[in-house]
Amino acid sequence: MNTLRFLTAGESHGPCLTVIIEGLPAGLSIEPSEINTLLKRRQGGYGRGKRMEIEEDRCEIEGGVRMGKTLGSPVSIKIENKDWSNWKDKWDSVEPILVPRPGHADLPGAIKYGHSDIRNVLERSSARETAARCVVGSIAKRFLSIFEIDILGYLLAIGRIKTEERPENLDEIINSPFFCQDKAKEDEMKKEVDKAEEEGDSLGGIFEVRATGIPPGLGSYVHWDRRLDAKISFALMSIPAVKGIEIGSGFSAAERRGSALHDEILYDEEKGFYRKTNNAGGIEGGVSNGEAIIARCAMKPIPTLRNPLSSCHIITKEKTPAPIIRSDISAVPAASVVGEAMLAIVLADSFMERFGGDNLFLIKERFFREREKNFLPF
Repeated sequence: MNTLRFLTAGESHGPCLTVIIEGLPAGLSIEPSEINTLLKRRQGGYGRGKRMEIEEDRCEIEGGVRMGKTLGSPVSIKIENKDWSNWKDKWDSVEPILVPRPGHADLPGAIKYGHSDIRNVLERSSARETAARCVVGSIAKRFLSIFEIDILGYLLAIGRIKTEERPENLDEIINSPFFCQDKAKEDEMKKEVDKAEEEGDSLGGIFEVRATGIPPGLGSYVHWDRRLDAKISFALMSIPAVKGIEIGSGFSAAERRGSALHDEILYDEEKGFYRKTNNAGGIEGGVSNGEAIIARCAMKPIPTLRNPLSSCHIITKEKTPAPIIRSDISAVPAASVVGEAMLAIVLADSFMERFGGDNLFLIKERFFREREKNFLPF
């Protein structure tokens, strides 16, 4: 079984982030400029902190690629932390952090790993690690694009300001400070973020990720851990600060009758089986049904506050304000890019499982041969 997996390493203020990707087929072209573009999108969005003014994330391929194409062996890629120059002389001597922030991994992480200095936790639990995931997601997107599969993440809400407008493509949101289709709501969104900043607070929101061009048959119903919706939910929930996932109609499905919810099945000789509606979000019984895959994520507010909540000193146990550490006011637009990357990774893995081979030629041959038959075995 062909599977795609990856491992990341590195700390938020350490020398670099490193990712090793296993399972990419031989012969896949790797374009560093595409990876860097996605990394830049991840750093954007209204409400980001000062760290984004320091970093200019760029990937450096260290193994598994020759003459611009994958070799079939593990691919190693590095992202240098520009902020390391400000930390390398004090990395081992910086004052310890002894007060955990409510809502962060600080306290449970310190208890789990036995750290008396919370910096040992926050350096890795930081969302900085998601830059490495975006490297993998960019490569996964390039792989899927060969098969005319497109993936996009975009914002639907920030704080209390919501929209129902959804973009058709990246060009419609690339210049939006919120990666949002609804230009009329952008001023309200800015005011919401600015107000939170003035009050020393932070904001969460909702983003959506959508994949189009998906063939039927990705995932499986035969084992719980191979269900496509379960794998997508796992990947999206792993994004820092994401606290809720919906696929398709999500929670609103609980309020509707089956006759008003389920997507009727139609057939056309040219496109095969299809649905006029997509309340299932492209997945039925843990398997893709050929419609667009749509998932929404609820992101909680950033835990670091300039007007901090109360906490306790982990040594003295005394009541103490939580520390103020450089952070964002809101990172929902950036999270939509990470969500896009994570969805691409899951779909690329499931695609390899369904159509996989050790080199790109074999995968293309199998996929396009089956597509000619509308993926039908009967």
